[in-house]
Amino acid sequence: MKKVIQFLNENAEKIICVICLSTMSVLIVVQVFFRYVLQNSISWSEEIARYLFIWLIYIGISYGVKEDKHIAVEAIANMLPEKGQKVFAIISDILFLFFAVLVLFYGTQVVGMIAKSGQLSPASHIPMQLIYAAPVIGFALVVIRLIQNIGKAVRSLREPARNEKEGA
Repeated sequence: MKKVIQFLNENAEKIICVICLSTMSVLIVVQVFFRYVLQNSISWSEEIARYLFIWLIYIGISYGVKEDKHIAVEAIANMLPEKGQKVFAIISDILFLFFAVLVLFYGTQVVGMIAKSGQLSPASHIPMQLIYAAPVIGFALVVIRLIQNIGKAVRSLREPARNEKEGA
């Protein structure tokens, strides 16, 4: 069980993103083939591709947080000493965590309202709460990844202090 959890911790976002991107690409290629070669189009393919793209974006945000690959302005952080940069990164992650929790809170309310309305997508008749759940699931993963990052950063701040005590 521990290996499964570790595997998901390391690869969940990658797997979901690859599935979304691959399926989206295949759908678009098939749609182009049908439209231009067979002179007929599939009514639902563009809609499904769009929804997969939405899911890809929100899961990709979580993957970006996990890998610490988001675009950032580092001008101020680079002027600080190493310990100051770590503190700045922790503060930045805490602010992002606050934002992610807000998105989760309000996103959950929106998904609930959409679920109550019973709204379906026009072409594929997918319940729209599945589409509106993408930011909620994506930012839930972001919250988990940010907590992991903050924990790692706090531990890395404490390590030099432990090493100094051991050396003295």
